[in-house]
Amino acid sequence: MSTETPPAGEYTEAHMKSLKDAAHIRQNPGMYVGNTQSSGLHHLVYEIVYNSVDEWLAGHGTHIRVTIHDNGAITVADDGRGIPVGIKKDTGKSALEEALTVAGNSGKFDNAAYRVSLGLHGMGAKAMNALSEWCEVEVRRDNRVHKMEFERGYATSKLQDLGPAPAGQRGTTITFRPDPLPEFFGTLQFDYETLEERFREIAYLCKGLAITLTDERTSKSVHFQFEGGIAEYVVWLNQGETLEHPPIYMQREVEHTTPETSGMGLKVAVEVAIQYTGGEDERVRCYTNNAYNPVGGTHLSGFRGGLTKAINAYGKKEGHFKPELEVRGDDFRAGLTAIVSISHPDPLFESQTKIKLNNPEVEGIVGSIVYECLSEYLEKNPKDAKRICDKVALTAELRLAAKKARDALKNRKNALSGGLPGKLYDCTSRDHLKNELFLVEGDSAGGSAESGRDRHYQAILPLKGKVLNVEKAKFEKLLENNEIAALIGAVGIDIDNVEDVSKVRYGKIIILTDADVDGQHIRTLLLTFFFRQMRKLIEAGHVFVARPPLFKVTQKKETRFVQTREEMVIELTNRGLKATALQVTKPDQPARTVMSDDLTKLLPALTEAETAVVGLERRGRTLDELLPRLVDGVFPVYHVYERAKNKEHWFRTSEDVTAFKATLTEQLQREPVIEEDYTLDEWHDLKALNRALAKMKSTGLDASDLVPLQRVAGREPPVRYTLEHDGHTKNLVSMRELVAEIRRLGEKGMAVTRFKGLGEMDPEELWETTLNPGHRTLLQVTLNDAFKAEEMFRTLMGKEVQDRRTFIFNNTLKSVEDIDYGA
Repeated sequence: MSTETPPAGEYTEAHMKSLKDAAHIRQNPGMYVGNTQSSGLHHLVYEIVYNSVDEWLAGHGTHIRVTIHDNGAITVADDGRGIPVGIKKDTGKSALEEALTVAGNSGKFDNAAYRVSLGLHGMGAKAMNALSEWCEVEVRRDNRVHKMEFERGYATSKLQDLGPAPAGQRGTTITFRPDPLPEFFGTLQFDYETLEERFREIAYLCKGLAITLTDERTSKSVHFQFEGGIAEYVVWLNQGETLEHPPIYMQREVEHTTPETSGMGLKVAVEVAIQYTGGEDERVRCYTNNAYNPVGGTHLSGFRGGLTKAINAYGKKEGHFKPELEVRGDDFRAGLTAIVSISHPDPLFESQTKIKLNNPEVEGIVGSIVYECLSEYLEKNPKDAKRICDKVALTAELRLAAKKARDALKNRKNALSGGLPGKLYDCTSRDHLKNELFLVEGDSAGGSAESGRDRHYQAILPLKGKVLNVEKAKFEKLLENNEIAALIGAVGIDIDNVEDVSKVRYGKIIILTDADVDGQHIRTLLLTFFFRQMRKLIEAGHVFVARPPLFKVTQKKETRFVQTREEMVIELTNRGLKATALQVTKPDQPARTVMSDDLTKLLPALTEAETAVVGLERRGRTLDELLPRLVDGVFPVYHVYERAKNKEHWFRTSEDVTAFKATLTEQLQREPVIEEDYTLDEWHDLKALNRALAKMKSTGLDASDLVPLQRVAGREPPVRYTLEHDGHTKNLVSMRELVAEIRRLGEKGMAVTRFKGLGEMDPEELWETTLNPGHRTLLQVTLNDAFKAEEMFRTLMGKEVQDRRTFIFNNTLKSVEDIDYGA
C-alpha cells in the first residue's frame, strides 16, 4: 500500500480512512454523547447508570450507588448480575473487554437477556470508555471478582481474577475519569445538582429502585427510593401549587404485532400520571424505557390526543362546555402536569442521546390507553371531572378575551402593520436571515452601538429602562407596554402567531446589556419575554446573548479587552506568579521557600479558605475563636450548646453528636436540653475550610497561617511571610493577603479599566469587541430542557415570593465579587 501523501487539493483513494471503535468515537464525540460540554460530560454517567437500571428492569439488583471523587473521577456500582467475563471463541477476548471497547457489541439486541432496555446500539459504555482518560471495571460474578483497566477506549491490562467474591456480593462497579484534554472535556467538573435531579427522576420512574449519590468533594449525599412511582413524581413536581384534584394514574400493557416481528407480539407498557393545577403552564415529561425524551415524540402526541378527546367528550356530554365556546387543544393543557412513561422492546430514537421517540405505532397505543383510562376516571369521579372541565373552559374563555383585547389594541396602535418603531436604527440589507438585531440597554449604549455598527446588516433597537416582566403581567398590560410593542414591531413576529417564525426580520436577535447586575436583570426580563411569547424563535436558534468585555487592559502602547472578571483574575495571577517566591519563617523551624509552581497550587486553596473564612466572619465566628478546636488539621463542624451547663461542644461527625446525646441522656436519665445552633451555611463554610486546609497542608501551611499576626512594639512577629518578586520583597501580615498581593504584582505595568456600562465604550471599541463577528463572543440561547426552563422562570420571575426567596437563599453566593459578571 502506498504511503505517499496525496497532492494538495486532490481527492483520491489515499484520502479514504477507516476509523473503528474508540478512534471513531474520539473523532466524533458529539455523535455519541451530544457534545463535549457539560451535558455530554454528564451523559457519560447516564449511559453507565442506564445499564444498571436495565439490570433492575430485568429483575436483577436493587441498589445503584454513584460516587463523585475528588480527583475528577466518578464511580457507578450496582448489585446486578455483573457483566459477563467469559472468553469469546470467535475473538479470543473476554466479553467484558468487548463490552467496553467494541462498537456495536451488546447483550440487548435480541430481547433475550433484557425485555426492554435503555441501551440500544451497543455504544453507551464504549463511548464512556473512549472519552475517558482512564477507566476501571470490577465485576463480581459467579462468586469471583474480576477486574480490567482501560485508557481512552483501549484495554491496558488483561482480565484479572482477584479471587473469591465476598459472600452474597455481585454486580458491576465502573470508575472512570473523563478525558481532561482541551478537545474533550477540559476542566469541566461533574455537577452534583445535575446528577441529583436525573437520579431522582429515575427513582420515581422505577418503583422501589434505590439510588444513592455521594459527592466526596463536599460530603453531600442523597438517597432516593419511591414506592409511589410516577404518581408520587407528579405530586413532587406540583409542590406549592394550587391543586385541582389528586393525581390520576393510568397503566396498561398491550401487545403490538408488525410484519417485522413475523406475527410475534411485542409488549408495550404505558404509564401515565396527570394532575391539573391552578397555573397556566403545561409541564409534560416523556420517557421511553426510563430515558428522558426532551423533544417528546409519538408518545407525547398520542398522550395529548387521548387527553383532549377524553375530556372534550365528557365535558360536552355533561354540559360543562357551552355549545358556543370554542375550545382548542392547548386549552386542555393549561395548568397540566403529566408524566408519560412507556416501555418498548424496540424503540426508535432520533439520536444516540434519545431526545425524541419516533415509533409510529406508539402514538395510537398511548392515545387509546389515555382515552380509555381517563374517560373511566372522569365517569367514576364527577367532582374531579367537573373541576377539570371548568379549568379547561376558563382557559378557553380567557384566551378568547385576550384575543379580543389584542384585536382592539391593534386597531388603536397597529403595532405590526403601522411600520417599524421610530427608535429602531434599521439595516439596509433585505437578506433577513443574515441580518442582526441588537437589543441594547439604554439610549447612551444605543448611540454608541449605532455609530459603531455595520449599517448594511446590523440593526439597533435601544430599550429604555427595564422591560416589563411578562411572567407577572396580564396580557393587556403586555400589549400596552411601549418597549414590548417596539420589540414586537422590530422582530416582525406577532405574539399571537408564535408557531410560524418564517417572517422574522433578523436571523440573529442579540441581547446586548451591561456586564453588571442591572444588565443581567434586563437580560433575564428579555429572555422571559422570548421564552413566554416567542419560544419558537429560541427553538429555531434565532436568539443570542452578546458578551461585552468587562475590562480594558493597556500595556505600553498595546490595548486589549478581557471579557470577565474570572479571566482577568487568572491573567493577573499568572503574571504575578512569574519570578515570585514566598519565604515562610516559623519558630523552631527552618525557613521554607515556596516557589512559583507550589504557589500555583496554593493560591486556589487560599481562595477557597478566604471565601469560607469570610462566610464564617459574617456569621460571628473568627479564626482566633476556632483555632483551639483544630485537631490534626481539621475543624469540627457540628456545634451543640448544652443550656443547663451554659456549655458548648464541637464534634467532627454527626455520629459523634448522636453518641454525645445518648451518653448525656443516660447520665441525666432524661432528654437533655441542647441546641444545635449552627446554621447550614456555617456547616458548609467549615467543611469548605477543611477542604482548603487539606490542600494547603502540602505546602507546609495550616489554619494558623490565615490569622493576622499581632505585632509587638520593638519586636518582629514570631512568624514571617516574605514575598519576593523580581528582586523586591514585601512582608505579609497573614496568608490571607497573598492572593491579593499576587494579583497586585500581576497588575504592574498595566492600566486596567473596568467598564461600568456599554455607554462608556466609544463606537470603535464597541465594534471591535462586541459587534464585529470576527472578534465578538455570542452565546446562542438554546432550549435543551423546556420543563426545567419553565421551573426556573416561574421561580425567579413569577408571583410566588417565597419560592424565589428559597431559591436565592439556597444559591447565595459566598462572595460579593462573584456578582460582578455572569456568563
